[in-house]
Amino acid sequence: MVYQEIYPPSEDSYFMSEILERIIPNLLKKNSNIKFLEMGCGSGIQLQTASDCGIKKENIFGADINVNAVNHCKNLGFKCIHSNLFSAFKGKFDLIVFNPPYLPDDKKEPADSKIATTGGKKGGELINKFLRQARKHLTDSGRIILLVSSLTKSIDFSGYNAEVLGTKKMFFEELKILELS
Repeated sequence: MVYQEIYPPSEDSYFMSEILERIIPNLLKKNSNIKFLEMGCGSGIQLQTASDCGIKKENIFGADINVNAVNHCKNLGFKCIHSNLFSAFKGKFDLIVFNPPYLPDDKKEPADSKIATTGGKKGGELINKFLRQARKHLTDSGRIILLVSSLTKSIDFSGYNAEVLGTKKMFFEELKILELS
C-alpha cells in the first residue's frame, strides 16, 4: 500500500464548516437524533464540527478511501471506516456531507495528490458517482451538503432539488455549497 497523506483543512474545508455551523442547530431542532456521515472525512474537520454543533457522537460517522485518514479520525474518537464512497455502507443517514475531489484532471499534477483533488476528466465524474449511490443512503427527509467549484464540469443533479447555501470567491474559482434533497 502506498502511503497517502491526509488532506489538510483548507479554505474549502473551513467554508464547509461555517455552513454546517449555521445549519446543524436548525436541523437539530427538528430531529435531535440526526445520523451524520462525512464522506471523504480526511482530517476529520467536519466530524468535529458536527460534534461541536451538538450531533451525538454515537451518530457521527466518517468514511474515506485513504486508510491513514480513517485511522486519524478513529484516533480523534470518531467512528470511521475505509470505503470507496458507499461500498462499505448499508445504513441510511439524515445528513451526508461531502467535500469531494472536484478539480478537472490536470496532467501536470503529481499522481499522489490527484486522489484528494481530481474528480475526473471534467471534475464532476466522482461527484456523479457519489450522487447516484447516495440516494440509497438518505432517509426520506435526508439531505446532502456538497461543495462544488466553478471549475467542476458535467455534474448531473437529476432527481435532486438543489439550493445554494453559500458561495465563496477564490482567486481562480468560485466555491458553492449546495444542499441537495
